[in-house]
Amino acid sequence: MITNLKRVCKFACVDFSRNKGISIAAVFVLIVTIMLVTSLLFFQAASSFLIFQIQEKIDITAYFKEDVLEEDVLKASEEILKIFADIKSVEYVSKDQAMRAFTEKHKNNNVFLNALEEVGTNPFLPSLNIKTNGDPAQYEEISNILQASEFGELIEKIDFSQKKDTIEKVFSITSNINKFGLFLSLILVIVAALVVFSTIKLAIDGSKEEISTMRIVGASNWFIRGPFIVQGAIYGFLAFLICILISFLFTYFMSSKLEVVLPGFNIFNYFLNNFWFFALIQLLFGVGLGTTSSFIVVRRYLDI
Repeated sequence: MITNLKRVCKFACVDFSRNKGISIAAVFVLIVTIMLVTSLLFFQAASSFLIFQIQEKIDITAYFKEDVLEEDVLKASEEILKIFADIKSVEYVSKDQAMRAFTEKHKNNNVFLNALEEVGTNPFLPSLNIKTNGDPAQYEEISNILQASEFGELIEKIDFSQKKDTIEKVFSITSNINKFGLFLSLILVIVAALVVFSTIKLAIDGSKEEISTMRIVGASNWFIRGPFIVQGAIYGFLAFLICILISFLFTYFMSSKLEVVLPGFNIFNYFLNNFWFFALIQLLFGVGLGTTSSFIVVRRYLDI
């Protein structure tokens, strides 16, 4: 058994070095394929971060009447968290906090500041900013229930109707991004697998006479397949080593540039934090695709 295994590995190494041109081509195609899969993983991470950032900015605000006590607003906040399981956060904003936030935001706009001075009093209302983990329908449900609840008489208005179109568009865009990413991943992986299969088929076609001879003299199927499966594994492993290095260098040099487009998302840190995940995916995909393609291609010659 061990002797046969050594022979299989030896034949694989000899065939790999003998057909250097085709071997290099097969490794190159596997590198392209693995990097394509890796790029899709990076795209998924970036799109998920972008979706999260967009959804973080979506909320509805319940404005309470001017004479409502702070303790009543806080009590309403506690009840909201009890009623709705999908509430992500409920933030209380007092009149003074709203005033300070408005002044800070428009500190360079004299028109707004002068208008505020002319009013003479604090025109802002105490409010609750509400975020959920759900879809637009949940925001509408929260708005309807709040207005119909015991707190309805304390509420001046809820701005869901003004934000409804924006919320629906945001969730529609994020849903389409996920669908597009999944569809693109599926198509590209299938195309890449076919290209790898064709390249390895070309490499093995050069040894078809050798396969036929081994079959005629009575070699077992596994002994015939063995060298080519090992050779496919070598293709995949070499491609993996190169790809993990490319991934490291790519994320290192691109992190600062990408962070300009997506502030807060550092692709290099993401790669390092998930290094073993990427290494495992690249290794399994490279070796798996190389050995599987070799196994399938060799089968056509075993009937001779």
